[in-house]
Amino acid sequence: SGASGAAIGVRIAELLGQSPEIETHLVISPAAQRTLAIEIGPDAVAHLERCVAKRHPSDDIGTEIASGSVPTAGMIVAPCSMRTLSGIACGIADNLLIRTADVHLKERRPLILVARESPLHLGHLRAMAAVTEFGAIVAPPVPAFYLRPERLSDVVDQIALRTIDLLRLRNAPRARPWSTSGH
Repeated sequence: SGASGAAIGVRIAELLGQSPEIETHLVISPAAQRTLAIEIGPDAVAHLERCVAKRHPSDDIGTEIASGSVPTAGMIVAPCSMRTLSGIACGIADNLLIRTADVHLKERRPLILVARESPLHLGHLRAMAAVTEFGAIVAPPVPAFYLRPERLSDVVDQIALRTIDLLRLRNAPRARPWSTSGH
């Protein structure tokens, strides 16, 4: 969706795209296209398309991933705008992104929302509580400072890998765990 933090979504697609056993599908909202161009560059969408098995138009609510009859291991919305999160919370499936998230909730499949907003007002918090009650996982992109990241790319990698971990996929890249023995 169109929230800031496009690098996280791009990195998730790159990492999942490295696993031939994982078939990744992509939906980019119109606002996300704009954010990708601003934050990543004019070639970001083309790069993302090379990382995934298939890209679906955001207005095509009749494509296969919009149906509960198509099995998936889960869905990640990264980054997840408050507009998208609120649409999911209210069941307003007026685009493919929200429709597919709605399908994941009704089918009781993992739905990970990398909610990207700060500060939060009560409406945001209530929407987050609602989607959590419906079965989604709200995973704000919080850096693991205990890993002592040296570069922004270290932070993006950790958040992307931790998000992927939440899907519990076999053969997926994994985040480095916390350890008391150091790095």
